[in-house]
Amino acid sequence: MKKEAAKVITVFSCKGGVGKTTTTLNLAGIYSLMDKKVLIMDLDLNSGGVAVSLNVDVSKTIYNVVDDMGNNRFDDIENYVCKYNDKIDVLSSPKDPRNAMKIDSKYIGLVITSAMYKYDVILIDTSHNLSPISLTALDKSDNTLFMVTNDPVDLKNAKSMISIFKDTENDNYKVVFNSSKDTGKDYFSLFDVKNIIKHNIDYTIDKSFYIKDIDKYVIDGDILTLNKKIRISKKSDVMKLTKLANALIEPKPKKIEVKKDA
Repeated sequence: MKKEAAKVITVFSCKGGVGKTTTTLNLAGIYSLMDKKVLIMDLDLNSGGVAVSLNVDVSKTIYNVVDDMGNNRFDDIENYVCKYNDKIDVLSSPKDPRNAMKIDSKYIGLVITSAMYKYDVILIDTSHNLSPISLTALDKSDNTLFMVTNDPVDLKNAKSMISIFKDTENDNYKVVFNSSKDTGKDYFSLFDVKNIIKHNIDYTIDKSFYIKDIDKYVIDGDILTLNKKIRISKKSDVMKLTKLANALIEPKPKKIEVKKDA
């Protein structure tokens, strides 16, 4: 059993279709190349696409975990995950969307805790809805990737969400501007985006990381960052994503309290 707790990273946004799932999978690929054991937890409970994107066979889902926890049948999180490869496991969203309504948010923290000492990194893909499920994931995370795109509706909602982060004194988040999504939308410059959301952009996924035939990789169940062809052709972009991946798991510097003279 691992002695150190996993780093918990939640990928969140205020709008669907901004690249949360793709980014989650790409980070999983990078961490696996770093010899980290990774759990991808799909908390987009109504329409999660992690298991589908990876072509993994799902027998049990997070619904089964929560149901067994509620009925004192839960044993080990490893009995509920499905394997993508030797380093990456998946805890899938419910097969039946109706079961999503039966998952009480109070169990989400317990699910995360049950995996803390089994993995090096826990990556949580979420819905764009600010639900009790998502709020619990954000609260339990060491870091949150808050993704925004060059979309007017997305940016307006992002501004409101960042205000919530500030009001709740949540500073464990990094804003990622994904310009590889919807590359035809060039409404705002990076400077404009910063002014709209009233926050700096911590990382940018460049347009150059746009994959024209990305559906082919989804059909094949490939993670882009594990594909040798992609790693060569998009070397610069993969290196930037690797830099982000490293930053997300780096130990945070301890705050030094300065004692005031009496």
